[in-house]
Amino acid sequence: MSDSGLRERKKVRTREAILREAFRLFRERGYNATTVEQIAEAAEISPATFFRYFPAKEHLVTLDRFPPLLEALASQPTGAPVTVLRGAFRTAFATLSAEEIAAGHAREVFAATVPELLVANLRKSPGLIREVCEMVAEKAGCGVDDPRIRDAIGAVFGVVAMVWLQWAQNARMDGPAEVDRALAHLESGLSL
Repeated sequence: MSDSGLRERKKVRTREAILREAFRLFRERGYNATTVEQIAEAAEISPATFFRYFPAKEHLVTLDRFPPLLEALASQPTGAPVTVLRGAFRTAFATLSAEEIAAGHAREVFAATVPELLVANLRKSPGLIREVCEMVAEKAGCGVDDPRIRDAIGAVFGVVAMVWLQWAQNARMDGPAEVDRALAHLESGLSL
């Protein structure tokens, strides 16, 4: 194994250790009562190392964790916006292990239930939405400012947000499967 491969694996392990320990402490003490210093100590790193991975504590649970979705969206064939986004969600979930999905669910529970994190995610939403709009518009052969793109993305994100909120309240729910079912329903025109 090359030195760069070993370094990359160590970075991944360190990032996962930070996330694992942070969420353990959040569950035990609460988000607001947990400090970066406590997270760093639990992960056996320095606070300076923590900040090399995450600019602030809120970044552990905010929207800048969507690379799998954006990568999956880039790989989708051209098509109708809802179909393209449904395929992207399906592909993104398929690339994640059960542990990664469970860890993502835990982060989403905090993001949906801690007011400061909800606000932080809302502040980051416009950039993510604009990036998704650009990608979906290209796949659909429309301009990024086409109201149909806005409407489709708003509908998809609204449906996904509703499923996410339900999933936050019911950990036994199969979130990825329910997201797919909900998007299939939207794709069919929301017929009853």
